[in-house]
Parts: sequence; C-alpha cells; structure tokens
Amino acid sequence: MRQEIADETVAESGYRQIRSDIIFGRLAPGQKLKLENLKGTYATSVSTLREILNRLTSEGLVVAEGQRGFEVARVSVADLKEIAALRLLLEEHALEQSFEQGDVEWEARLVSAHYKLARMEEVMASGDTSKAEDWKRYDWEFHQALISACGSRLLMETHSAVFDKYLRYQMVALSYRGGVAEQEHRQLLEVALLRDSKTAKKILQRHIQGGVEHALGKGLLLASPVKP
Repeated sequence: MRQEIADETVAESGYRQIRSDIIFGRLAPGQKLKLENLKGTYATSVSTLREILNRLTSEGLVVAEGQRGFEVARVSVADLKEIAALRLLLEEHALEQSFEQGDVEWEARLVSAHYKLARMEEVMASGDTSKAEDWKRYDWEFHQALISACGSRLLMETHSAVFDKYLRYQMVALSYRGGVAEQEHRQLLEVALLRDSKTAKKILQRHIQGGVEHALGKGLLLASPVKP
C-alpha cells in the first residue's frame, strides 16, 4: 500500500512539473518528448512518464505520434483565437455569477490578488523579464479571484484549464502590453468591487482581445522556436 501511494505521489508530482514546463514554455511547442531523456530530468520511470504524457495528451497539451512517441502540442494563430474566445465565454459567465454572490472574503481575495499582480507588473514595466513566470502566475491568480465566488467548482476548473492554454501562448510570445494591461486590471478590480458586471465584461473583452492582437501584431507567436 505504501509503495502504491509513493508511486502515485511521484506520478502526480511529475505530471504537475511537466505540465508547468509546457505551459511556461520550458518545453517548447513541437519539442519531441523522448522518454529516455525525460526520465532523468523528472526522476521517474518510463512507464510513469508514458501515463503522464497520455494524460497531457487528453488535455491537448501533448500530441501522441503513434509509434514515434510524443511531442509538445504546437501553436497556431487559429488555436490561439479559439482558446481566447472560449476563455472569454467562460470568464464572462463566471464573472457575472461571482459578482452577484461575492462577499467580503471574496473582496479581500480580489484586492490581495490585484496587489501582487500590480507589483509584478511594475517589475515587467521596468524591462526586467526575469520574473515573467511570476507575473503570469499572479495574472492567473487575479482572474481566478475575480470568478472565485461563482459557486461552481466545475466552471472554475474548466476556466482554469482553458486559461492555462491561453497562458502558454502568452509565455511563448512573452506578450506583455505594459500600461494598457495594468489599467485594465485596475479597472476590473474597481468595477468588481462595485459589482458592475456589465462594465466588467466590456473591459474583459478588450483585455483578452488586446492580448491576442498584441501577440499576433508583433509576430511573436509566429516567430516562436520549435526544438527538435
């Protein structure tokens, strides 16, 4: 029994690490995932790695190539636009529910999440991109806080999975829009505390669409490398 628990813990830890490495671009789009090479990096067996990669394949983050193994899912303009549209659909709905049901604890979570994000945006604005992962992690936390009072665990989990795919594109393109994004985040905080979901949806639409246009407009996504 103890060995089974240990194996499960190793598998779960490996899954979280590989998933994070894909989302944050440490494993690049199109990169071959060779089991023999990965087992040393992630300190796990080939059979466990195969289970992990099959799990990530079901999430759309990895592609199984039949007898040829696995590779990190590639990126495309069409996929980014589809992911952004789905994120907007889910987040708008969850946001409206959250604004209606949020209490003082929700407000406190939201203010705290925005404070951390704003501080990291200051670092990014200074030209220091060494904290890009922290920036996007706090971005994720802020948007999760916005919808955290929606009352639906399934909606939160689904939104989180879609947001992670959107986040991967931002990390691949390092799509930081500077003061515009900072202002939109601040506005989202303000209208959330006022429970103004109508205005929040308009800001969110600009926010997401602006992120997509920024990445595509600078050609950053198209120029992203594919490692062998």
